[in-house]
Amino acid sequence: MTDDLDPLKAAMRALPAADPAAKAAAIALAMKNFDALQGSAQGMRPNQDRPSQAGFLNGVRHMLNSLTSRGFLAATTSAAALSLGLIVVLPAINQPDPVTLPAMLPEADANARTREVTPKPENVDPAPTRAIIPGTEARKDPQTDGLSGRAAKTAASDAGAVLMQEAPMQGLTDAAPFSAIVSDDAQIRAQAPASPMPLTESHAAEAAQSAGDQEYAVPPLENTEAFSDSPQNPLKVTAEDPVSTFSIDVDTASYAVVRSSLMGGSLPPQDAVRIEEMVNYFPYAYFAPTQGEAPFRSTVTVMQTPWNPGTRLVHIGLQGQLPTLADRPPLNLVFLIDTSGSMDEPNKLPLLKQSLRLMLAELRPEDEIAMVAYAGSAGTVLEPTKAGEAAKISAALDNLAAGGSTAGAEGLALAYAVAETMGKDGEVSRVLLATDGDFNVGVDDPEGLEAYIAKKRDTGVYLSVLGFGRGNLDDATMQALAQNGNGQAAYIDTLNEARKVLVDQLTGALFPIANDVKIQVEWNPAAVAEYRLIGYETRALNREDFNNDKIDAGEIGAGHSVTAIYEVTAPDSPALRNDPLRYGTPEVSGDAAELGFLRLRFKAPGSDTSALIETPISSGGEPNDDARFAVAVAGFGQLLTGSAYLGDWGWAEAIDLALGARGNDPFGYRIEAVNLMRIAKGLSGQ
Repeated sequence: MTDDLDPLKAAMRALPAADPAAKAAAIALAMKNFDALQGSAQGMRPNQDRPSQAGFLNGVRHMLNSLTSRGFLAATTSAAALSLGLIVVLPAINQPDPVTLPAMLPEADANARTREVTPKPENVDPAPTRAIIPGTEARKDPQTDGLSGRAAKTAASDAGAVLMQEAPMQGLTDAAPFSAIVSDDAQIRAQAPASPMPLTESHAAEAAQSAGDQEYAVPPLENTEAFSDSPQNPLKVTAEDPVSTFSIDVDTASYAVVRSSLMGGSLPPQDAVRIEEMVNYFPYAYFAPTQGEAPFRSTVTVMQTPWNPGTRLVHIGLQGQLPTLADRPPLNLVFLIDTSGSMDEPNKLPLLKQSLRLMLAELRPEDEIAMVAYAGSAGTVLEPTKAGEAAKISAALDNLAAGGSTAGAEGLALAYAVAETMGKDGEVSRVLLATDGDFNVGVDDPEGLEAYIAKKRDTGVYLSVLGFGRGNLDDATMQALAQNGNGQAAYIDTLNEARKVLVDQLTGALFPIANDVKIQVEWNPAAVAEYRLIGYETRALNREDFNNDKIDAGEIGAGHSVTAIYEVTAPDSPALRNDPLRYGTPEVSGDAAELGFLRLRFKAPGSDTSALIETPISSGGEPNDDARFAVAVAGFGQLLTGSAYLGDWGWAEAIDLALGARGNDPFGYRIEAVNLMRIAKGLSGQ
């Protein structure tokens, strides 16, 4: 008696014996191709990219993890065996050589089936390599258990490298070019019988659907952004603490981060809002110093507080000199470029390349450019080259690709070493770090990096930082690096922002005219009973730091303007928030015509000794559009942080004030701020 399975049984018995050499060669080729698809030309390295929820390989990974955790591994093994049976039968009928592929399938099942899909190398997440290593599906990683944040991420990266070594991949060479991978895949498929059903992204999605949407939904991406957590400046009683001291700040990163959040449909984290950086984002037409004066000039305006009729605002504006292009010293610029795996997103490395190309057109032929890239390890990708050789510099940018972990400390050391070989007397040397801020190999704590940068700034090489992308933006580290490197921090989220920072404000960003600029205001208790500084929380200095030339402070670049705003309350104002002391009030003296006294300290570039500028602060004066718009932006920032000092003043009032003070707005920066206020108003539910 026969049945329908007899032909199948006969075919099974007629199956030729497996060839061990062919089997080993097929496994090695499959592993080589899979490794090459990870997008790294340097072999396998830990990659700090957070996995994307989309894409074929991520779907496979989540499906396999889900099936394993639910006890379905046996079922998938049975399905693979059935597929093997079908593949074996077809060669017996159609005659092609059946030896190579069937012998490979039992041990390289997942890799063999994914050969039908050829995603772009730069979009492939290396995480699936761990998913298919036998015996690791339910393994608990002792290196990351109980850790969180950057420590867990770094430990996980190191553990991933160990797991890769445990897999049967020893002896493999570096990955072949992607064209060779496609060619090898085509050759395998030409020699082997047709696959019964290649596993595609849609199949992975169907498998996840059948397992239950709710239980097996892909978890949201982890947000590892870090911002400086500084409490809001408190209201101070003048009779008890009359002196306010801080370092100037011309960074603009916070405004661009706020814009990025709002344009993405969410209110920014409160820690991301630094009001002084929002205010200083905009150009202002303050009075500039004349020839022979100090490198910058101060303008003080006193105006009614829009959110509190019982207080006044003291608006301080500093304007730096703008030397002619011919007087600008030669520039030595080292691009320190993060090419780690986390930069492999459209708004990171590709935008970075476009941004730096915009800057090249603004440099003079005699300026010099060098380029250092870091990811896992650091290397010089462009030796010092004259800016006039634009094609050579552009080609070096083209060759950059993302992949690997982030050896930020090693990259910094190499960039400084290169910059120190370029500098000559009278020239300006600067390292321009472009990164998403994710330093996870080497010295990755802000304190260690600060100490290193503080030592290096004494060599005369400044450090500025450009941030790209969101999700793992380490803003706190970027701020620490820029502040200690005598440079500036900016965040670039669009090509238009790149043009503003690297083209329109290039001279101010790269050529300092005053170092270690400090502001100190002594308030007159006869005229000011209470005061508070709006913003500058991360730039506060001790009173005694003002006269100490060894204390680092901020820099003013050529043509830069700096704005600071105080809210002050008169002794007889109903807006006073503090009751008089029960057991005596300090004696108050002084002329009430003076609200206070403004002192400025600064050093000329290259000098170790500071100079002093003093100016009394008097009442009166009519605020112009620049002062009023700066106040509107200060209100914008306070609304985002939920300030307790605004009373009933809200988004509608901030928008009206900004619109009325828009003034001359040739590049549309101010109307953009108004539109961001409108978005924030809607997102806040008002």
